[in-house]
Amino acid sequence: METTLHRQLKTLYAAPGDRMEHELGSYRIDVAKPNCLVEVQHSSLNAIRSKVGALLQHHRVVVVKPLVVKKRIVRLNRRGGQVISRRWSPKRGKLIDLFDELIYFRELFPHPNLTIEIPLVQIEEWRYQGHGRKIRTRMNDHQVQDQLLLGVEQTLKLQLPVDLWNVLPRPDRGEFSTQDLSQLWLVPRFRAQKIAYTLQHCQAIDRISKSGNSWIYSVARSKISASKPQSLRATG
Repeated sequence: METTLHRQLKTLYAAPGDRMEHELGSYRIDVAKPNCLVEVQHSSLNAIRSKVGALLQHHRVVVVKPLVVKKRIVRLNRRGGQVISRRWSPKRGKLIDLFDELIYFRELFPHPNLTIEIPLVQIEEWRYQGHGRKIRTRMNDHQVQDQLLLGVEQTLKLQLPVDLWNVLPRPDRGEFSTQDLSQLWLVPRFRAQKIAYTLQHCQAIDRISKSGNSWIYSVARSKISASKPQSLRATG
């Protein structure tokens, strides 16, 4: 079921004359512009990997992957019921979290027809007490009734491997291991290894040698400087 958030993001990217929910062959496109196709994906990028891969063969594609950096939780007494509380969640999305999703696009990015846009969004989530398909016993189980866009703080645009350094701190050293990256990014080493794997496939770093059981990397050379974050209008 489409959320209000998804509809709002489609509207944000649609201009007069653009076609929304446009049928193209066996696919339904969120926003079809004269020069590109826009796909808004709040859930996992894995779900649209094959679709985007097929579209890239003949079309320019913009994949919009929002990152929730601030969330206001609205609790209801039941589905469609009355509001019983509102509060801001202490949890905030971090840019490094994007690599949990970018790993699914490691075979697609970079591509001359692909742009990934990452709006950093504030949202409101309406939820009520209850269980999903799996039976759970935790008292704080809930189901989400809807999500709404409150505003867009900033938008990152990824087109080239070097743009990934707008998402992550870039190593200062010429050569580095995943242990070095773990310390730089303040994440466990297994997560640094996963991110390095994605960066290598996306041509942002090169594997150059091995020291013991550890691979040594360097930042891939590029003559094109990173693009600057783009701004979008806020809503709400």
